[in-house]
Amino acid sequence: MKVFVSFLALLLTTTQVQAAPPNIIILFADDLGYGDLGCYGSPVIRTPNLDRMAAEGLRFTDFYSAAEVCTPSRAALLTGRLPIRSGMCGDRRVLFADSEGGLPPSEVTMAEALKAKGYATMHIGKWHLGIHEGSRPLDQGFDHSFGLPYSNDMDGRPGLPKGASGLADPPQDGWNVALLRDGNVVEQPVNQVTLTRRYTEEAVKFIRGSKERPFFLYLPHTFPHVPLFASPDFKGRSRAGIYGDAVEELDWSVGRVLDALRQEGLAENTLVFFTSDNGPWLIMGDQGGSAGLLKDGKGSTWEGGMRVPGIAWMPGRIKPGVTRELAGTMDLLPTCLALAGAGVPEKTVLDGIDLSPLLFQSKPLPERPYFYYRGDQLFACRIGEWKAHFKTQTGYGQPRADVHEPAQLHHLGRDPSEKRNVASAHPEVLEKIREAVKRHQDHLVPGAPQLK
Repeated sequence: MKVFVSFLALLLTTTQVQAAPPNIIILFADDLGYGDLGCYGSPVIRTPNLDRMAAEGLRFTDFYSAAEVCTPSRAALLTGRLPIRSGMCGDRRVLFADSEGGLPPSEVTMAEALKAKGYATMHIGKWHLGIHEGSRPLDQGFDHSFGLPYSNDMDGRPGLPKGASGLADPPQDGWNVALLRDGNVVEQPVNQVTLTRRYTEEAVKFIRGSKERPFFLYLPHTFPHVPLFASPDFKGRSRAGIYGDAVEELDWSVGRVLDALRQEGLAENTLVFFTSDNGPWLIMGDQGGSAGLLKDGKGSTWEGGMRVPGIAWMPGRIKPGVTRELAGTMDLLPTCLALAGAGVPEKTVLDGIDLSPLLFQSKPLPERPYFYYRGDQLFACRIGEWKAHFKTQTGYGQPRADVHEPAQLHHLGRDPSEKRNVASAHPEVLEKIREAVKRHQDHLVPGAPQLK
């Protein structure tokens, strides 16, 4: 009888362990290009930890940010919705230090939904979704926050030379951005040389301190957004200059996070996803990264502006491999909520889908249109391998968009660099894409503009 009771207790304990909600970590680089990691073909930047993460996990070849610049892409990731629905896009393109708006309190973030299921939640890194009441990290579902309120090139000191942020050796005291903990100033100006290390230390501390309950860690790194800084251990190490130094230190950070999960016995029950908020800032030259064979970069709706690295890692659950399935950052919210057993927000239109069948069963995703917005304007749409451009505009330096009628059409499998317009040969494909766009626009309700 005692043996039976002991066996039953063991069985119940094992079932409880297996049923434990998974931890979730999202690692979000800033302005990292599609071609900036070893596992995505970089010949000059060493990223052994991310390469190992990709080898042990699922690497996406066709993964997208929801926007071509910072603020809207972050809003989309945390809400699972196109930025136009929340009003987090517009002519100013991103929030600035003097902006009046921010992520509306009515938006349900991933942190809020997971917190309601008992998750410990923490934000570490760049926020850039608003500095006013209702829009700050602790207002949007995070128990704790440690990081910068917006981009590290904002709040420049008086007399700072124009273009200083793009220098290979920018002045360390050039920007008065504050480092905040739970909304309170820790250091101002922040010593940017120490940021990646300090973010990493906070992340490891949170992981080890939260291991007795499910947790959600959102770690949007400051770099490789300019101005670029690296700690003494990494500065001068990369063939790619200070940009490569910053990326290699970011890779080190990823390694520390994954090591902490392994050491605490949490790796098999933690989904870690690594990606970037948009493509590389090419106008920054050597400090701007690479989109590889993709066209253009940050600020544009060409592939280089919005197709980004995407790596999913969960040892024992996610089978190692490479997928060509179309996915993006807006899929992370429904995926993570499904894993946590949390319902999607009621009466909320989501633009992402649950990736669980792909991640855990290697099942293909349903075909769906992917919409490329620049601000509040729809510039392009992709279905399957086909992408139609209705408008095109370089990321920076082109004052007005070129309007295409008929739309330009590219087959991204045969022409990932978008060099050959084949619209005249495939009118039926353009018609299919136009119908999808019409259905989307007929039901779209834009949110009140926030980037004022």
